[in-house]
Amino acid sequence: MTMDETDADILLGAQYGDVFHSQYVTKKLLGRGVSSTVRKCIQRDTGQFYAVKIIDITQTESQAVKEEYENEVAILRQLSGPPKHTNIIEMFDFIETPSYFFMVFELCPEGELFDYLTKFVTLSEKKTRNIMRQILVAIQFIHDHGIVHRDIKPENILLKENLIVKISDFGMAAVINEKKPLTELCGTPGYMAPETLKCSMNLDCVKGYGKEIDLWACGVIMYTLLVGCPPFWHRRQVIMLRSIMEGRYSFGSPEWEDVSETAKDLIRNLLVVDPSERLTAKEALQHQFFQISDSPKIVFTPRKKFRAAVLAVSVICSLSRGSLQRSIPISRARQNPYKVKAIRKVIDTCAFGMYGHWVKKGEVQNRAALFEHLPKTDLKTMKENNKGSPNISPSPSFIGTGVTFGL
Repeated sequence: MTMDETDADILLGAQYGDVFHSQYVTKKLLGRGVSSTVRKCIQRDTGQFYAVKIIDITQTESQAVKEEYENEVAILRQLSGPPKHTNIIEMFDFIETPSYFFMVFELCPEGELFDYLTKFVTLSEKKTRNIMRQILVAIQFIHDHGIVHRDIKPENILLKENLIVKISDFGMAAVINEKKPLTELCGTPGYMAPETLKCSMNLDCVKGYGKEIDLWACGVIMYTLLVGCPPFWHRRQVIMLRSIMEGRYSFGSPEWEDVSETAKDLIRNLLVVDPSERLTAKEALQHQFFQISDSPKIVFTPRKKFRAAVLAVSVICSLSRGSLQRSIPISRARQNPYKVKAIRKVIDTCAFGMYGHWVKKGEVQNRAALFEHLPKTDLKTMKENNKGSPNISPSPSFIGTGVTFGL
C-alpha cells in the first residue's frame, strides 16, 4: 500500500466510521458524481477487490438522494436471483450509517462503455454485435422482472475483461404497473424516448410510458457505437428534443457507407417513434443482425479453393498491367477528405486523442461536437431554417440527474 493510499484509508475510516472501515480498505478513486463517490476497495477478510459507491446523505436534498438509492438497492435485490444474470452488476454488500450509504459492487476494471468508445472512436459491427447482444439480453431479463431501467446509456454500462457487459446504475429504475403508466420526466436528454418527452408536455394525448423507452435508448447506443456520434444532438437543446420527438435522424454521414444494411435496419426498428411499433428486447435479439456468425466454420472445399486461386492470379495480372486503381485520386481527397475512410479514421482518432477528455460527460460537451465538420455557411443556413420554430416547454419534473433542459 502506498503512502497516499494509507493516508486516504485513515481519512476515510475517520470520516465514515468503523462500520464500513472495519470490513473494507478503501483504495483509489474511480469516479465521482453529484452525490456519490466510487472507490476501489478490498474486503479485509478475503482480500477480494470490489468497487464501493459512497453516497452522502447529509446534503440539502438528502431525502431525495436517500429515496433514489434505497430504490436502487431494492431493484438490485429483486434482480439478484436466483438465478443471477451475467450482464447485470452484482451488489455484494450494503451498509447504512447516519451520514452515508455504502454500496459494494463487483469491480469492472475496463470502466465505462463511454470511455471505451472514446478511446476507439467507432466500433466494428462484430464488436457492436457482441456488446448490443449482451445489453439486450440484460434488458430482456430486467423487463421480464417487471422493471424498466429508464437511464440506459454508455455511462451506465460497465465492462469487465473480454468485453463482458454489466448494466449498472438502477437509481431511476421503476417497477412497471400496466394499470398506471409511468409519467415522470427522468433520464438523460439524448437517450430519452419520444413518449417520455411528449408525456411531460401533454402532447399527442400521451398518458405515460413503459419499458419500450429502454429499447429506444438501445437504438441510440447502437447508432453511437457504429459511427462514434449519437443520432440526436444539437447545440440548441430545443432542436435536439424536437428531433427526438419526430424521430428525425439519418444515415447520411460518410461513416455509414461502411455499415451494413442489416445493422441500419435494426436501428430503424429500435428508433421508432410509436412505442407499440418498436421492437421488444426479445424481438431485437431475433433480428438478422444477431444471426450473423462472427466465427464461421472453416470447411475445405477444393472447388472453392481452385476458384479463389484463379481469382488471385487474375487480380495479380490486372495489377501488373496497371488496370486497377492503386491509390486515392488527389482530386477526390482534396474535394472531400472526410469521405475517404482511411483519412476519416486518422482525423477522428487524432480528434478524440486530443479532445477525448473534453467530451467526458454532459450534453454541453457531447462527443457529436467533434463530428461537426460542415462548412460555416451550411451551419448558418441550418440556423436560419430553424428560426421561427415553436419552443418546447417541458414539465419541470425531473428525477435525479441534475440535468436541466435550459429552454
